[in-house]
Amino acid sequence: MPGTRRTQFDPARFLEKAGVVEKVVNVKAGHVFFSQGGHADSIFFLDSGRAKLTVVSERGKEATVTLLSPGDFIGEESIAGLSEVHIATAAAVTPCRALKFNRREMLLLLHEQHEFSDIFLKFVLLRGVRTQEDLIDQLFNNSEKRLARTLLIMADFGKPGEPETMIPPITQEALADMIGTTRSRVSFFMNRFRRLGYITYSGRIHVHKSLLNVLLHDRLPEQDASRPVMVPSASRTTARKSHKLTL
Repeated sequence: MPGTRRTQFDPARFLEKAGVVEKVVNVKAGHVFFSQGGHADSIFFLDSGRAKLTVVSERGKEATVTLLSPGDFIGEESIAGLSEVHIATAAAVTPCRALKFNRREMLLLLHEQHEFSDIFLKFVLLRGVRTQEDLIDQLFNNSEKRLARTLLIMADFGKPGEPETMIPPITQEALADMIGTTRSRVSFFMNRFRRLGYITYSGRIHVHKSLLNVLLHDRLPEQDASRPVMVPSASRTTARKSHKLTL
């Protein structure tokens, strides 16, 4: 009807009212939703908080696959039918509230609730794009750019609506683990970001839009100003002289 405003679909409220949710779970920071190799029979909808997916290699090396925000699903491999186990560990970065439901309930929702299935399909497609971006980030970006991208993701830059410039509480150790570097390097980069006005501290980290400059440019302003002058090495100079003598 004209003048009728359609309310935005809220998966969390929908799942609670539908009566298909096994339970609401609260996961403390540092605790896990499920572990790599565990039986994959449940899916979580992250209602609040931040989480991450990590994998551990056979040699014991751990890597962060992706960061998770409210509105994301966790454990969607449970309905893929490709494996009976989780391929990664899902852990809370900050205290999380999530809705948990089993595989059968999820499949029923996708078949019967088209609005819900549209949202889930959009999530899966965006997750695929995000995975490609994460892979490119790990392959081609240095640790400073990876840190900048992680902070921007935690501040929800790039998502619809206004970003949350104040990110959830997180330690430098946790950031170092996410981007695959040391805490001392994270501290060095964070101090530089603050000096350049890209972030501010007031008990928690405030991320400013200007931090995008780290991703968009090859060098930071201070790096351009202090770029060293390249002087030909002695070996190259000698080689040129020898070349002239043979003409």
